[in-house]
Amino acid sequence: MDRANEAHDVAALAALAEPTRRRLYEHVVRQEEPVSREEAASALGLALRTAAFHLDRLAEASLLDVVYARRSGRTGPGAGRPAKLYRRPDREITVSVPARRYELAAELLARAVQRSESTGEPVRAVLHREADELGREMGLAGATGKGDADLTGLLELCGFEPRHEDDAVVLLNCPFRQLARRHTETVCGMNLHLLRGVLKGIGDLTYTAVLAPAQGRCCVRLEAVD
Repeated sequence: MDRANEAHDVAALAALAEPTRRRLYEHVVRQEEPVSREEAASALGLALRTAAFHLDRLAEASLLDVVYARRSGRTGPGAGRPAKLYRRPDREITVSVPARRYELAAELLARAVQRSESTGEPVRAVLHREADELGREMGLAGATGKGDADLTGLLELCGFEPRHEDDAVVLLNCPFRQLARRHTETVCGMNLHLLRGVLKGIGDLTYTAVLAPAQGRCCVRLEAVD
Protein backbone atom coordinates (compact mmCIF):
# COMPACT_ATOMS: atom_id res chain seq x y z
CA MET A 1 0.00 0.00 0.00
CA ASP A 2 1.44 3.39 -0.89
CA ARG A 3 1.07 6.59 1.06
CA ALA A 4 -1.68 7.95 -1.14
CA ASN A 5 -3.78 4.84 -0.50
CA GLU A 6 -3.02 4.96 3.21
CA ALA A 7 -4.10 8.59 3.39
CA HIS A 8 -7.28 7.70 1.50
CA ASP A 9 -8.02 4.84 3.90
CA VAL A 10 -7.47 7.05 6.94
CA ALA A 11 -9.85 9.65 5.49
CA ALA A 12 -12.40 6.94 4.71
CA LEU A 13 -12.35 5.61 8.25
CA ALA A 14 -12.56 9.14 9.62
CA ALA A 15 -15.81 9.54 7.68
CA LEU A 16 -17.34 6.87 9.90
CA ALA A 17 -16.80 8.96 13.01
CA GLU A 18 -20.09 10.76 12.29
CA PRO A 19 -22.77 8.66 14.09
CA THR A 20 -25.54 8.91 11.48
CA ARG A 21 -23.12 8.12 8.69
CA ARG A 22 -21.85 5.09 10.55
CA ARG A 23 -25.41 3.81 11.13
CA LEU A 24 -26.15 4.15 7.42
CA TYR A 25 -22.94 2.37 6.49
CA GLU A 26 -23.64 -0.52 8.86
CA HIS A 27 -27.19 -0.82 7.54
CA VAL A 28 -26.16 -0.93 3.88
CA VAL A 29 -23.32 -3.44 4.27
CA ARG A 30 -25.62 -5.85 6.11
CA GLN A 31 -28.03 -6.05 3.17
CA GLU A 32 -27.75 -8.69 0.48
CA GLU A 33 -29.10 -6.34 -2.20
CA PRO A 34 -28.23 -2.70 -2.98
CA VAL A 35 -30.18 -0.16 -0.92
CA SER A 36 -31.92 2.98 -2.15
CA ARG A 37 -31.93 6.31 -0.34
CA GLU A 38 -35.59 5.90 0.45
CA GLU A 39 -35.11 2.42 1.91
CA ALA A 40 -32.19 3.53 4.07
CA ALA A 41 -34.04 6.60 5.32
CA SER A 42 -37.11 4.55 6.20
CA ALA A 43 -35.13 1.82 7.93
CA LEU A 44 -33.26 4.26 10.17
CA GLY A 45 -36.01 6.83 10.65
CA LEU A 46 -34.10 9.61 8.88
CA ALA A 47 -35.20 12.42 6.63
CA LEU A 48 -34.60 11.50 2.98
CA ARG A 49 -32.33 14.50 2.47
CA THR A 50 -30.21 13.50 5.48
CA ALA A 51 -29.88 9.91 4.32
CA ALA A 52 -28.99 10.99 0.77
CA PHE A 53 -26.32 13.40 2.01
CA HIS A 54 -24.55 10.84 4.19
CA LEU A 55 -24.85 8.02 1.67
CA ASP A 56 -23.19 10.20 -0.95
CA ARG A 57 -20.39 11.11 1.48
CA LEU A 58 -19.83 7.39 2.11
CA ALA A 59 -19.67 6.77 -1.63
CA GLU A 60 -17.19 9.63 -2.11
CA ALA A 61 -14.97 8.02 0.55
CA SER A 62 -15.19 4.67 -1.33
CA LEU A 63 -16.90 3.10 1.68
CA LEU A 64 -19.93 2.29 -0.49
CA ASP A 65 -20.34 1.60 -4.20
CA VAL A 66 -23.08 3.27 -6.25
CA VAL A 67 -25.12 1.37 -8.84
CA TYR A 68 -28.19 2.32 -10.85
CA ALA A 69 -31.13 0.01 -11.50
CA ARG A 70 -34.87 0.08 -12.15
CA ARG A 71 -36.52 -1.63 -9.21
CA SER A 72 -39.78 -2.08 -11.13
CA GLY A 73 -38.12 -4.34 -13.68
CA ARG A 74 -39.72 -2.32 -16.48
CA THR A 75 -37.67 -1.13 -19.43
CA GLY A 76 -38.19 1.20 -22.35
CA PRO A 77 -40.27 4.41 -22.56
CA GLY A 78 -42.25 5.13 -19.42
CA ALA A 79 -40.12 2.89 -17.23
CA GLY A 80 -38.75 5.87 -15.36
CA ARG A 81 -35.20 6.75 -14.38
CA PRO A 82 -33.00 4.09 -12.73
CA ALA A 83 -32.78 4.46 -8.96
CA LYS A 84 -29.49 5.32 -7.29
CA LEU A 85 -28.54 2.42 -5.06
CA TYR A 86 -25.74 1.78 -2.57
CA ARG A 87 -23.95 -1.44 -1.72
CA ARG A 88 -20.90 -2.83 0.04
CA PRO A 89 -17.73 -2.33 -2.07
CA ASP A 90 -15.28 -5.08 -2.95
CA ARG A 91 -12.39 -2.91 -1.83
CA GLU A 92 -10.95 -3.53 1.63
CA ILE A 93 -9.78 -0.73 3.88
CA THR A 94 -6.96 -1.43 6.29
CA VAL A 95 -5.09 1.06 8.43
CA SER A 96 -2.53 0.17 11.08
CA VAL A 97 -0.15 2.29 13.11
CA PRO A 98 2.69 1.57 12.91
CA ALA A 99 2.45 0.12 9.40
CA ARG A 100 1.91 -3.62 9.04
CA ARG A 101 2.04 -5.70 5.84
CA TYR A 102 0.48 -8.98 6.86
CA GLU A 103 -1.16 -9.37 3.45
CA LEU A 104 2.32 -9.37 1.89
CA ALA A 105 3.50 -12.10 4.24
CA ALA A 106 0.35 -14.11 3.58
CA GLU A 107 0.86 -13.85 -0.19
CA LEU A 108 4.46 -15.05 0.05
CA LEU A 109 3.63 -17.91 2.40
CA ALA A 110 0.72 -19.06 0.23
CA ARG A 111 2.90 -18.99 -2.89
CA ALA A 112 5.60 -20.98 -1.13
CA VAL A 113 3.19 -23.68 0.04
CA GLN A 114 1.60 -24.07 -3.38
CA ARG A 115 4.93 -24.25 -5.21
CA SER A 116 6.38 -26.62 -2.64
CA GLU A 117 3.44 -28.98 -3.09
CA SER A 118 3.83 -28.93 -6.88
CA THR A 119 7.63 -29.31 -6.96
CA GLY A 120 8.44 -31.22 -3.78
CA GLU A 121 10.97 -28.60 -2.69
CA PRO A 122 11.19 -27.67 1.01
CA VAL A 123 8.73 -24.91 1.82
CA ARG A 124 11.33 -22.68 3.46
CA ALA A 125 13.65 -22.80 0.46
CA VAL A 126 10.77 -21.87 -1.83
CA LEU A 127 9.69 -19.10 0.53
CA HIS A 128 13.15 -17.54 0.46
CA ARG A 129 13.23 -17.65 -3.33
CA GLU A 130 9.73 -16.18 -3.64
CA ALA A 131 10.64 -13.40 -1.20
CA ASP A 132 13.81 -12.62 -3.13
CA GLU A 133 11.91 -12.50 -6.44
CA LEU A 134 9.21 -10.24 -5.03
CA GLY A 135 11.83 -7.98 -3.49
CA ARG A 136 13.53 -7.66 -6.88
CA GLU A 137 10.23 -6.73 -8.49
CA MET A 138 9.63 -4.10 -5.82
CA GLY A 139 13.15 -2.74 -6.24
CA LEU A 140 12.87 -2.56 -10.02
CA ALA A 141 9.52 -0.79 -9.74
CA GLY A 142 10.97 1.77 -7.31
CA ALA A 143 14.30 2.35 -9.07
CA THR A 144 14.80 5.81 -10.56
CA GLY A 145 18.58 5.87 -10.53
CA LYS A 146 18.75 7.96 -7.34
CA GLY A 147 20.47 5.24 -5.33
CA ASP A 148 20.12 5.74 -1.60
CA ALA A 149 17.07 7.97 -2.03
CA ASP A 150 15.33 5.16 -3.92
CA LEU A 151 16.16 2.67 -1.18
CA THR A 152 15.03 4.93 1.64
CA GLY A 153 11.80 5.83 -0.14
CA LEU A 154 10.92 2.22 -0.86
CA LEU A 155 11.66 1.14 2.71
CA GLU A 156 9.44 3.93 3.99
CA LEU A 157 6.60 2.93 1.65
CA CYS A 158 6.88 -0.64 2.92
CA GLY A 159 6.62 0.57 6.51
CA PHE A 160 10.15 -0.27 7.70
CA GLU A 161 10.88 3.24 9.05
CA PRO A 162 14.56 3.32 7.97
CA ARG A 163 17.12 5.37 9.86
CA HIS A 164 20.78 5.88 8.97
CA GLU A 165 23.16 5.05 11.82
CA ASP A 166 26.84 5.40 11.01
CA ASP A 167 27.42 3.19 7.95
CA ALA A 168 24.23 1.17 8.34
CA VAL A 169 20.50 1.52 7.82
CA VAL A 170 18.46 0.28 10.76
CA LEU A 171 14.76 -0.47 10.41
CA LEU A 172 12.76 0.82 13.35
CA ASN A 173 9.56 -1.01 12.43
CA CYS A 174 8.84 -4.58 11.39
CA PRO A 175 5.85 -4.77 9.03
CA PHE A 176 5.38 -8.41 10.08
CA ARG A 177 5.80 -7.88 13.83
CA GLN A 178 3.13 -10.17 15.30
CA LEU A 179 3.95 -12.98 12.89
CA ALA A 180 7.66 -12.57 13.58
CA ARG A 181 7.07 -12.86 17.31
CA ARG A 182 5.28 -16.19 16.93
CA HIS A 183 7.22 -17.62 13.97
CA THR A 184 10.56 -15.84 14.26
CA GLU A 185 12.80 -18.07 12.17
CA THR A 186 10.34 -18.38 9.28
CA VAL A 187 9.27 -14.74 9.08
CA CYS A 188 12.68 -13.19 9.72
CA GLY A 189 14.21 -15.43 7.05
CA MET A 190 11.51 -14.35 4.62
CA ASN A 191 12.10 -10.71 5.51
CA LEU A 192 15.85 -11.06 5.02
CA HIS A 193 15.47 -12.46 1.51
CA LEU A 194 12.80 -9.89 0.64
CA LEU A 195 15.17 -7.05 1.49
CA ARG A 196 18.07 -8.70 -0.29
CA GLY A 197 15.84 -8.86 -3.34
CA VAL A 198 14.95 -5.16 -2.95
CA LEU A 199 18.66 -4.25 -2.96
CA LYS A 200 19.19 -6.31 -6.12
CA GLY A 201 16.18 -4.78 -7.84
CA ILE A 202 17.24 -1.22 -7.09
CA GLY A 203 20.80 -2.07 -8.06
CA ASP A 204 22.19 -0.95 -4.71
CA LEU A 205 25.68 -2.37 -4.18
CA THR A 206 26.53 -0.25 -1.14
CA TYR A 207 24.51 -2.27 1.38
CA THR A 208 23.96 -5.89 2.26
CA ALA A 209 21.00 -7.18 4.28
CA VAL A 210 21.91 -9.19 7.39
CA LEU A 211 20.01 -10.61 10.33
CA ALA A 212 20.65 -8.44 13.38
CA PRO A 213 17.76 -8.84 15.86
CA ALA A 214 17.44 -5.97 18.34
CA GLN A 215 14.78 -4.94 20.82
CA GLY A 216 12.11 -2.75 19.23
CA ARG A 217 13.53 -3.01 15.71
CA CYS A 218 13.18 -5.11 12.59
CA CYS A 219 15.32 -8.25 12.60
CA VAL A 220 17.09 -7.14 9.42
CA ARG A 221 19.76 -4.46 9.20
CA LEU A 222 21.37 -3.04 6.07
CA GLU A 223 25.11 -2.83 6.55
CA ALA A 224 27.61 -1.04 4.34
CA VAL A 225 29.60 -3.28 2.05
CA ASP A 226 33.34 -3.15 2.76
